Amino acid sequence: MSVSTLATAPSVCAPLPVLGGDVTVPLVTGGEVTYAALDYAASAPALQRVWDDVAAYAPYYGSVHRGAGYLSQLSTDLFENARRTVAEFLDCRDGDQVVFTRSTTDSLNLLAAALPAGCQVFVFETEHHASLLPWRDARVTYLDAPRSPRQAVETLERALAGRDPYGPALVCVTGASNVTGELWPVRELAAAAHAHGARIVLDAAQLAPHHPVSVKDLDVDWVAFSGHKLYAPFGSGVLAGRADWLREAEPYLAGGGASRKVTRRTDGGVDVEWHDSAARHEAGSPNVIGAYAVASACKALTEAGFDTLVAREQYLVAKVREGLADVPQVRFLSLFGDDAPRVGVLSFVVEGWNSSHFAAALSAEYGIGVRDGLFCAHPLVRTLLGSDPQTQGECGSPESAPGEKSLNAIRVSFGAGTPDEHVERFVRAVRELLTDGARWNYRTEDGRCVPDTSA
Repeated sequence: MSVSTLATAPSVCAPLPVLGGDVTVPLVTGGEVTYAALDYAASAPALQRVWDDVAAYAPYYGSVHRGAGYLSQLSTDLFENARRTVAEFLDCRDGDQVVFTRSTTDSLNLLAAALPAGCQVFVFETEHHASLLPWRDARVTYLDAPRSPRQAVETLERALAGRDPYGPALVCVTGASNVTGELWPVRELAAAAHAHGARIVLDAAQLAPHHPVSVKDLDVDWVAFSGHKLYAPFGSGVLAGRADWLREAEPYLAGGGASRKVTRRTDGGVDVEWHDSAARHEAGSPNVIGAYAVASACKALTEAGFDTLVAREQYLVAKVREGLADVPQVRFLSLFGDDAPRVGVLSFVVEGWNSSHFAAALSAEYGIGVRDGLFCAHPLVRTLLGSDPQTQGECGSPESAPGEKSLNAIRVSFGAGTPDEHVERFVRAVRELLTDGARWNYRTEDGRCVPDTSA
């Protein structure tokens, strides 16, 4: 199948301008090509709109909340307005708090630190490590990977039915898988959690950049996401939702900003009165530019319209799947089946190829950036590959059953800023590599496959 036979993009679906769209990279075979960034699931490029907003504000930023000067007051207003913008973007309830963090990982670790004593946590093995690992001080029940949305709900209901009915409980679930891109039945899982007296937190790191997320409509208790996946620069994240557990917990970090009043005692110690607001968990000088960038991205995506963004993304998903449908060596990974609704994230293995070798060839010979490995979701990838952990195969060593010697896969991901040409080049490159093989020699260096330039 030629790329030209693929579905035509709707006329309304044009990519949003992003930074790096005109960056060129060298090819090992000679010459340069415009870089095809197809690793959005790891970090999406910043929207040009976001970068312009940040650049316009940068000369004016100052410390927030405690300064009397004009720039400090301006920055404080901007920081708190960013909080309101995020709350609107997530359709939060009255009384919900929006806490600015460093990332999704940071957000979920914050929530883990705020769990009431004796809290039981229920989490599927399919989670990203950011939502799989933070619950070390709780009683955790890890649930097997479901093979359908209905099975996911049934699995959770069975687990919750057997829990301690009198203690606090929390369910943690992803909105869209960072491995398969598949959408999870969040609303139904939230209903199951609440029916059994549990709360639920949504890891929306892969969902919020692609679909609207409504706290009210999904009826989740908290939402966590990262700015760097939402087309904002690195270093910012959000935890939004119910205030009570956050208000009752010890501050995530102790320091200025989290404290309302500190006084010395006669015995030489100190007494501290902590804030009840989101500031309780935002000690230290906050990342004002990061918060502003997240708010700018929220506005940009809202104004672009998620209906349009989703339509374009589904067109790109179809472009990849149709372009490789007649290539038997390519096997896409999924939990819920090939027809399951998904965001622009697709993982696959290639028969006869070490995944690191294949990804290196895409980069070095075609200027295409994808991700290979376990995608910080080791249990899920192992389940999908049906393979136990084994020593990673050497670069370039053929494998009759991908995943047996090299327990990894390849992930291609895209979003609002992806041009058609990047996806078309990817499809063409995959087909050429499988037909003609790599045009360069590769070797293993520090566990990674790299072009061999020693000759």
